Amino acid sequence: MSTLLLAAVATLVFCAPGYPGGAGDAQPFVDQFATATAAMAGWPAGSLTAVYDPTEKGGLAKLGNADAELAFVPYPFFVQYAAKLHLTPLAQAQVIDVGSQERWTLVGKAGAVPPSPASLSGYTLLSVAGYAPDFVRRAALGHWPLPPDVKIEATGQILSALRRIAAGEQVLALLDQTQATALPSLPFAAGLQTLTQSPALPVALVTVVGGRLSEPRARAVQAGLLKMGHAAGEADTLRQLRLQGFMLPQIPAQPATP
Repeated sequence: MSTLLLAAVATLVFCAPGYPGGAGDAQPFVDQFATATAAMAGWPAGSLTAVYDPTEKGGLAKLGNADAELAFVPYPFFVQYAAKLHLTPLAQAQVIDVGSQERWTLVGKAGAVPPSPASLSGYTLLSVAGYAPDFVRRAALGHWPLPPDVKIEATGQILSALRRIAAGEQVLALLDQTQATALPSLPFAAGLQTLTQSPALPVALVTVVGGRLSEPRARAVQAGLLKMGHAAGEADTLRQLRLQGFMLPQIPAQPATP
């Protein structure tokens, strides 16, 4: 019996590359979320566990494990790895102070004439989503195509990147909605300008990984997620992860890969 129960345990992998917080700090909150999700889905107690990883490499390693049946990932990660990992979206997160969608903002050095994409040849683009170049080029900036030689790099130090831009270095920054909202408060904000914004894009998704979860179990998880947040205890569990609730996924079409 214990062997059968062990085999039935699934893992939900939280992977949030580039955002602050260590795995140990987040673990109690993702544990509570897994417990609440299993209960809402009607799964037996203990049948869903969770693990958190704040790195791209670590998250990918954990998602490679056979028991990793579900993933909670930011949209840039989804765009970059959905095909490789066969990620099937179940629900779209509604994030406190952001919502279910956000616009990403491309920031450059302030000047008299806004530069065109072609004028940015040789620049380096820094972003918390820099680990996901497909997201940057196709989802966030598909309407404003960067030159092929623009280097895209990940950074968790976006304030440093913005200082470099204001100082006149050949650097761009792609900001998420929270970062962009804080931009006017910077003492050097006058040295920065918005070059373009993305369409409204999902913030984060819960997905099935690699078809490892049966369709009935996946439907149960989806139904449970859509009901979460309406009771006091569930709301507290979500709030600890900066969440308000979930909705059905709305995945925008992406431009074809060049």
